[in-house]
Amino acid sequence: MIRTLILTFILIIVFFLAKYLGFEFLLHPKKWLILGFFVAFSVLFHRVIEFGLREKQKNFIPFYLATVVLRLILCVIFIGVELYLGLQQQELFILNFFVLYLFYTVFEIWNLSRNLRQNSGK
Repeated sequence: MIRTLILTFILIIVFFLAKYLGFEFLLHPKKWLILGFFVAFSVLFHRVIEFGLREKQKNFIPFYLATVVLRLILCVIFIGVELYLGLQQQELFILNFFVLYLFYTVFEIWNLSRNLRQNSGK
């Protein structure tokens, strides 16, 4: 969980630096809302995975697949609600959303595989 918070802190720094380096046009004004969504989902992801790993990895696969399905459903709902509310710069919003989606997904898979390798050696 701490690695995810460090990653988020790095993204916050990148968002602030983008303004001063002239790259703010690449970021949607609702970038903080998108980042908050992924932080909240990452906390949920870690809690579900921890719960799944409690029983010596017996229930890990169903819990992991549940988080994947939950991520998909919540992402579609989040984007759908934002678009329904009359979002400006829709393409930029969706681009920023999916860049962060891929970033957090790759990071969580890397982090999870790293933890599974550590647990398999026990």
